[in-house]
Formats: sequence, C-alpha cells, structure tokens
Amino acid sequence: QVQLVESGGGLVQAGGSLRLSCAASGRTFSIYRMGWFRQAPGKEREFVAHITWSGLSIYYSDSVKGRFTISSDNAKNTVYLQMNSLKPEDTAVYYCAAAQSWRRTYSSTYAYDSWGQGTQVTVSS
Repeated sequence: QVQLVESGGGLVQAGGSLRLSCAASGRTFSIYRMGWFRQAPGKEREFVAHITWSGLSIYYSDSVKGRFTISSDNAKNTVYLQMNSLKPEDTAVYYCAAAQSWRRTYSSTYAYDSWGQGTQVTVSS
C-alpha cells in the first residue's frame, strides 16, 4: 500500500506561480511512476504530467507543456509540480497518483493504483 499526501495549493492571480508537493509513504519501492492529474468542476479528471523516480523519463500534457515542471526527490519520496504562468483554466483540484505496475501508457487514470486526497488550485483573472 502506498499513501500520498499533496500540499501547496491555493489562490493565485493569473500569471502567477505555485508549487505543489506530493509525499509518498508505505511501499514506495513498488512505485513505477508518479503522476499529476487535475479535475475541474463538472469535468473529468485529466492528465497533467508523469515522471519516474529517477527523473529521467517525463511526459506532459499539451495544455501545460512549457509552463509546468514535474520533478522528483528520491531521498524524500516526494514529487513536485512547479506551475508557472498560471491561467484561470488551470483552476482545479490537483491529485497526485502512484502507478505500481508497468503500463502501456501512464496518461490515463487507469494506470494508477494509489491517489492522494487532492489540493485545490484557484487562478483568478
């Protein structure tokens, strides 16, 4: 079992920045990949970015590429999401997730076995 706790959400003006953190505990050695997803009111949960613990393999959705940066710290079992140039359409609850098996793709919610409770990000115009 893997437990995930997100932090760092809040209210920010358009153009501003926030950094989200996701601390993993439990069977962290079993994690293949960590991901960030987000869910806006009335919408489905959507992929944002994913990363291996080594940080050598990273993938972003087109909507955040060039603005968001995902990174990992093995020693702290923590994954970060640095969000710059935020837009009102980035407003959502952000979730981190852990995949504990090899998958063909890690851009789908189905690839992940454990989820955090989510942290709210609100971007005002």
